[in-house]
Amino acid sequence: MSIEQEGARKSIGARRSPESADAILEAAEAVLIENGYSGFSIEAVARRARAGKPTIYRWWPNKASLLLEVYQRQKRDVDYPDTGSIEEDLFGFARSLFVHWRETPSGGIFRSMLAEAQSDPSAAEALADYAAGRRANTGKLVARAKARGEVAAHVDPEQVADLVASYAWVHLLTGRLDEDDATLRRAIAMIVNGIKA
Repeated sequence: MSIEQEGARKSIGARRSPESADAILEAAEAVLIENGYSGFSIEAVARRARAGKPTIYRWWPNKASLLLEVYQRQKRDVDYPDTGSIEEDLFGFARSLFVHWRETPSGGIFRSMLAEAQSDPSAAEALADYAAGRRANTGKLVARAKARGEVAAHVDPEQVADLVASYAWVHLLTGRLDEDDATLRRAIAMIVNGIKA
């Protein structure tokens, strides 16, 4: 048995071992921070995590899905406020997202994922699946406001989520995450004025 085989983590089959999954995700984050997106590879993650490539590919079918999970782990600190005001909720969410992208490696990770999705169908599919979940989550802010009577009945919460996400994504892609609160508030107010009851 080789040293690499002796040091390898034990797999428990198709079901994820929490210890191995955490080690792989931590290794993926470290490789990404050290080497950037262009230097990121499943091979490098496997070496660092002392895991087999087949194990990684069993749990994450491609590089994009692994990177998105790393991104989601980092994004836990983004707020989804419930202030009783749709304008304040959306502003608080957008501000929290901008700060998070600006002050953690996650902004660079997500920007790289968006770029990769333009030429890699598997990355595009992983991003579309992720975006659908995020759209539903952000849409809950709007759905709550509809239930309060603050938003018109015909408004689709997920379309509003797309408007907010589009604004955020264009700022991420063009390096404008340092937008001041007043400017961000004006943008959110324009969206909210279009959906008010």
